[in-house]
Amino acid sequence: MCSMRSKTLLVLIFLCLPLLACKERGEAASPVLIRVENRSVSLEQFRREFANTLPVGQELSAEEKNQLERAFLVQVIDRELTLAEAERLHVQVTPAELEQAIQEYRTEYPDGAFDEVLKERDISFAEWRQELEQGLLVEKVMHQAVDARIAVSEPEVANYYRENRDEFNRPEQVRARQIVVGSEEEGQRVLGLLRQGRPFAAVAKEFSLSPDAEEGGDLGFFARGQMPPEFDQVVFTLAPGRISDLVHSEYGYHIFLVEERRPAQRLSLEQARAQIREQLLAAKQEQAYQAWLQELRSRAKIDMKWSLL
Repeated sequence: MCSMRSKTLLVLIFLCLPLLACKERGEAASPVLIRVENRSVSLEQFRREFANTLPVGQELSAEEKNQLERAFLVQVIDRELTLAEAERLHVQVTPAELEQAIQEYRTEYPDGAFDEVLKERDISFAEWRQELEQGLLVEKVMHQAVDARIAVSEPEVANYYRENRDEFNRPEQVRARQIVVGSEEEGQRVLGLLRQGRPFAAVAKEFSLSPDAEEGGDLGFFARGQMPPEFDQVVFTLAPGRISDLVHSEYGYHIFLVEERRPAQRLSLEQARAQIREQLLAAKQEQAYQAWLQELRSRAKIDMKWSLL
């Protein structure tokens, strides 16, 4: 239902603690920094939300911090404009929609990990639930006001392909798997297991230190230059089904298996259709979304207390 743009804003919503959370924690009343129609954001809320967006452990100059703060201020105003419009249009998130979204998020985490994430954010489940409901509301009103009115026609897709053919020249690619270990000794031991006939994916899951170990070391398809040079020098010379010797890089000791090769080719319109449609749709959505926000800004009552910052 939602576009990449609306999903991005939804993520932004999740980074922001709602005003209710401040009240529930019994914090002293804070002056109002932003008023958008009948909605308000306190100075304390804004500061808490902004602090959550700053990079952890990175020192910022006063000028850099000021620039980030002003950019975030615009995002908060846009969020409040969107939520105010949802109220005006009587858009609501049903209990069933909220419960389904909660379950979808929970299934993405192993047992207990979801609660740990909330603990790290210093937020209760009730507060997170409110954030989620607010994010779903933003997604829903944007879909109703913007996304549902946009479409990409087949002539537009064909015309884009005709005018941008060079974009669809695909270089030679290989699909490979890897196993990464920390020492040459360990690498030779693992290599011995593979040469005895152990399945590569199974060995990767058991021994590899790389994050892709869960997928059996699958790196997917990639072209020259997308991986470190040490990778390219090996995988683009291996025949499909062959296992490499040990390859040393700054990440450790690697063993590669090439599964498939794709020769260089130009994608046909049929092959590129879905990619083009998605690209054109995203561009239209962004343009329509910005126009919609500008319309909201032009007719909304926005009061900003710059002196508080």
